[in-house]
Amino acid sequence: MRVFTLGRAVPVAALAEALPTLTVEGAVALGLVRLENGRAGFGADRAGSARQAVATCDLRPYGDDAHDWWVASDLSELAVGGPLRADHVLGIGGASTTLASWTVRRPAGRALDLGTGCGVQALHLTAHVGSIVATDISERALAYAAFNLALAASDGPGAVPDVQLLAGDLLDPVAGQRFSLVVSNPPFVITPRDQGLPLYEYRDGGRPGDVLVRSLVQQVGSVLEPGGVAQFLGNWEVPAGRSWRDVWTGWLDEQAAHGVALDAWVVQRESQDPAEYAELWARDGGASPGSEEHSQMYAAWLRDFASRDVEAIGFGVVTLQRPATDRPTWRSLDEAHGPVAAPMGPTVDAGLEARTWLAGHTDDEVLDVAWSCAPDVTEERHGVPGVEDPSVILVRQGGGLGRVLRAGTLLAAYLGVADGELTARAALDAIATVLELDAAEVRAELVPQVRDLVADGLLV
Repeated sequence: MRVFTLGRAVPVAALAEALPTLTVEGAVALGLVRLENGRAGFGADRAGSARQAVATCDLRPYGDDAHDWWVASDLSELAVGGPLRADHVLGIGGASTTLASWTVRRPAGRALDLGTGCGVQALHLTAHVGSIVATDISERALAYAAFNLALAASDGPGAVPDVQLLAGDLLDPVAGQRFSLVVSNPPFVITPRDQGLPLYEYRDGGRPGDVLVRSLVQQVGSVLEPGGVAQFLGNWEVPAGRSWRDVWTGWLDEQAAHGVALDAWVVQRESQDPAEYAELWARDGGASPGSEEHSQMYAAWLRDFASRDVEAIGFGVVTLQRPATDRPTWRSLDEAHGPVAAPMGPTVDAGLEARTWLAGHTDDEVLDVAWSCAPDVTEERHGVPGVEDPSVILVRQGGGLGRVLRAGTLLAAYLGVADGELTARAALDAIATVLELDAAEVRAELVPQVRDLVADGLLV
């Protein structure tokens, strides 16, 4: 931890105890550490503690339910004690673990890891994909990815499938190819193009504003095979007078008009104003708050956003799907700012299936299904003391997106009998009879709500 996470020098003898199999000599040979006074005298180093070993990279254990990996990357700004180098290769962070959690893990023939960085997403793909292509514009990042994949492959034959590493910008290296799954944690950070402002390859895609994410939306359909899915993280600018849904509706309209029409499920997880965003990313590269460098960077971000009248910046997870058949596409633009299921991949997979089914079936067909409340759905009733009927009924989803919705009398009554025995039509007609309401009007009011609950997995 001292050497590879905190970046501190340690006595060679101490490191030798921590690496009994690799040994200090092996760590130096792999380029993981260097000795302060060169490589001579390993035997003498073990006898005393005068010689110091210093890490050349961050190296830490990482894994999922079925795998244990080692992941190397560049040392953080905390370890280096100052600003990062321009070609810094980011390690495991919140963005990479978020994407890994949200990725659909169905078996796939070919997958693309776009902007692989140190190879975290590619490692996850090795568990369920037959052939992988990983790309990055940074040669340094590709070298780290190759190293980490080699470490994973050392577990034995077949531990890692074929992974092809290619250098290039966005989809250029794979033009003309097709994939069943595309994942990307791209350099989506909106960065001013001010002269003198440090630009980091891991977060800046070399384009102004949110053009990189918008370009990915427009182009990714060209490399998806029918039924293929693309998932990526992104930031998007919201100009004054518009909502983030307005922005995405415009992007998707452009995409449908000029490219392969795709289903789209966008979940906005966070929204920041320009000042919050500037503070976050000015600090991220290692500039100390209060320093002149930090102040200049902060001001540059504010000027950049003001030049485009940006009022807010959204962050979220984007899932696009190429229809497997010739059918109308669907869109779902949701917000989920609170805790969600971990991992989210199974929820996304089920959500894709449900939304695709809904897009191909009429309201009458929805009514003819005997839906059930999912096992994680609970109900809360709040009322004034002494009053028989509740004033507020909340339906809460325990997993998935963690949805909480206020249910009216009709929806609460339907959910109370949705146990898979009666079709929705029969249940709603019975409710209408008990409440002495027009059955057609009850169905017309409830069908859109039933569709919404099916899409997000509250009804199955």
